[in-house]
Amino acid sequence: MKPCSKNQKLIALLAMDTLSDPQRRKLRSHLQTCPACRNYFEEIAAVAKRLAAVEISPDIQTSESFHRRIVRALEAQASRSPWATLAEYFGTTRLSWRVAIPVVAGIALAFLVFWPFRQDSNAPPPVQPLAHAVPKLKPKPELPPTLSNYQTAANRSPEALDELLAKQAARNPSPAPIYTASTRSGLDAAD
Repeated sequence: MKPCSKNQKLIALLAMDTLSDPQRRKLRSHLQTCPACRNYFEEIAAVAKRLAAVEISPDIQTSESFHRRIVRALEAQASRSPWATLAEYFGTTRLSWRVAIPVVAGIALAFLVFWPFRQDSNAPPPVQPLAHAVPKLKPKPELPPTLSNYQTAANRSPEALDELLAKQAARNPSPAPIYTASTRSGLDAAD
């Protein structure tokens, strides 16, 4: 007998003692009424008990041929076509003809029903509505060089602050000369 398909994973988790209390109680009550699930639990619990009893040695070394076989298997799995994967899936799930025939018939019926509603490739394309004129947006006014404007731009993003500083630098420089420490010392020497 096969266990209930919806409970297989939960039974394995129960055997490893990783279920929460409500799930554990619910599953234990199911195991009392379902002999197939109870047998499955006993088998999984026995395997889990044997695995827990095995001592794992940290100094296990694998051979180079083992690694090559693993790499070849992974490459073969990755290079398979999606169709081969799909065919293997349906082959292993034993898709019943009682299910497959109605599914294929339903798909064919849907195809026949919706075939007349397909778009005709010779039909002219639908008429596109005329685009309405969009008024031009007013350009953003130049922000005066104030501390609050710099803070606002910096809060928006560093790029906005950089853009504002670049615009301020590109403006006409003030007509007054700019004095620095090096130019000031040269002026004192000339006096």
